[in-house]
Amino acid sequence: MEKLYDDSWAPVLKPLFSQPYMKQLSSFVQEERQRAKVFPPANLVMNAFKLTPLYNVKVVILGQDPYHNDGQAHGLSFSVPEGIALPPSLKNIFKELQDDIEGFVEPRSGDLTAWAKQGVLLLNATLTVQAHLAGSHQKRGWEIFTDSIIHAISEQCEHVVFLLWGSYAQKKSVLIDARKHLILTSVHPSPLSVYRGFFGSKHFSKANKYLVEHGKVPIDWRLS
Repeated sequence: MEKLYDDSWAPVLKPLFSQPYMKQLSSFVQEERQRAKVFPPANLVMNAFKLTPLYNVKVVILGQDPYHNDGQAHGLSFSVPEGIALPPSLKNIFKELQDDIEGFVEPRSGDLTAWAKQGVLLLNATLTVQAHLAGSHQKRGWEIFTDSIIHAISEQCEHVVFLLWGSYAQKKSVLIDARKHLILTSVHPSPLSVYRGFFGSKHFSKANKYLVEHGKVPIDWRLS
């Protein structure tokens, strides 16, 4: 049977999975899958934890909700699989990268798996959604689960960069020990807010500068 997450996460995830709220959440998601389309597919819900081992987390990019249109969500915040049109927020992330990172060229694919494999945890606060209904699985328990994950990373890892874009993500800063990690905040990269401070934030180069200062290999943000 295919593993749903990397073994390094087991000490964090297993106690959470046994909590009553997670059992209720699991039942809810299973019932939803029986009566409607739910994204991402069941085998990709924990994709971020499969691709980025806990001991390798260098950067956390926090999203809110999985994409809710067909074929978009694959368990990584802001990312879409190869062959899927770039969502507006991701296009804006790529625009900022072109300004911020030398040699970055906007890729044809919005698949951010290459980042995940380098230690960028692409974490959504809610890990499932009903098709075409944004926010439909919020306040069902996922947020308690992902808040616990953020807190665990803060406790167990050293010198991680947290990229918190938009007011929703910024509220998570209370879970993070700012004395041992770097928290970078800005407005969300969505078209509604991107010009109010996401463009020009230089979060990607700032993250790399911090990683290098703390003896870590920087992220190669370029996507071929």
